[in-house]
Amino acid sequence: MSSTDDIIIRRLGPDDVDAFRRIRLEALRLNPTAFASTFEDWARFDDGEWLRRLTDNPAFAVLDGAEPVALMGYVRERSSNARHRATVVMVYVREVMRGAGFAKRLLDVLTRHARAQGIGQLELGVNSQNEPARRLYEREGYTVIGCIPAATIVDGVAMDEVLMMRRID
Repeated sequence: MSSTDDIIIRRLGPDDVDAFRRIRLEALRLNPTAFASTFEDWARFDDGEWLRRLTDNPAFAVLDGAEPVALMGYVRERSSNARHRATVVMVYVREVMRGAGFAKRLLDVLTRHARAQGIGQLELGVNSQNEPARRLYEREGYTVIGCIPAATIVDGVAMDEVLMMRRID
């Protein structure tokens, strides 16, 4: 890791497709139980699909110089009566960077951006076995609103997903 002077957090744009691809595939490869998508799902995307995935919804990264080391995004509801809601997605922090507060900082940046876009409620799902993530979200004001039993099945093992939400308006 570089000095903290080299660490920045920003929204990724069209010029960041290669960095986005690297960090997203790393996340899926190293933490398969954390996501509904698989490495194989995303590895088959062509360049156009990677660009679409990056530009259709906001994605934010922690960058150590030019290298992405953490990622987080959100998907806004499109229907008129639900446009005040968005789902936090793609949450990942490289293992050597965990515990340094980058997930909280990314969540803060994402929340400010969402609020500025008129979003009043953020929602997310977290693997029920991911206690560090659940604690982070609870510290940040998220409350548990439900659970989906066997939301994902990874290598034949059913994983429950805890649903959480936070009002931000």
